Amino acid sequence: MIKAVIFDIDGTLIDTVDLHAEAWVKALAHFGYDIAFQDMRAQIGKGGDQILHGLLPPEAVERQSEEIKDFRASLFKREYLHKARAFPGVRALFERIRAAGQQAVLASSGTADEVERYKEIAGIADLIDGATSSDDAERSKPFPDIFQAALAKLPSVSPEQAVVIGDTPYDAEAARNAGTKSVGVLSGGFAEQALRDAGCMAVYEGPEHLLQHYDSSPLAR
Repeated sequence: MIKAVIFDIDGTLIDTVDLHAEAWVKALAHFGYDIAFQDMRAQIGKGGDQILHGLLPPEAVERQSEEIKDFRASLFKREYLHKARAFPGVRALFERIRAAGQQAVLASSGTADEVERYKEIAGIADLIDGATSSDDAERSKPFPDIFQAALAKLPSVSPEQAVVIGDTPYDAEAARNAGTKSVGVLSGGFAEQALRDAGCMAVYEGPEHLLQHYDSSPLAR
């Protein structure tokens, strides 16, 4: 029986993948690194620590990672966050989860400020049982830390009784490493096969599509 649903946010509930990619490209250009938008977009879903490891030389990561991440966070909040919008059906999906007697937790690699703003954008602050941010995890996805932190907010729920909803293979990998099942959504731009190959039990177009098929989805099992 599924007692809780753990949601990634960026690309899953909120349409921010392109915004994050643009902010990272601009931030890295500020430090003299020319990264193509599509190369950056493929990294979105990981936390900042893992993104930089995939793009910059190890010595650059060691020397500049904190400065780059802080610059990117400030840039995103200043120039991009106000453009973020929730995908269709997000609040209705959370209402359906609440009606089923299940709990819902947000699990994001973003900053705490970003997570708070996303709650407002999606209109779900009154429908969640907890939220995690980069402050709650030593390592970001694809490591399991953020989902383990989310599970810690649900003391009566075992990993086997939770399902993670995410839009990237990194979500599915992190969920698997945390001992939970995962369901994928295509709203972040990754291909269905990539999500299934990473371990997703089922894949839906987005929150609204998942809501429409809730009764036959892994969430209702």
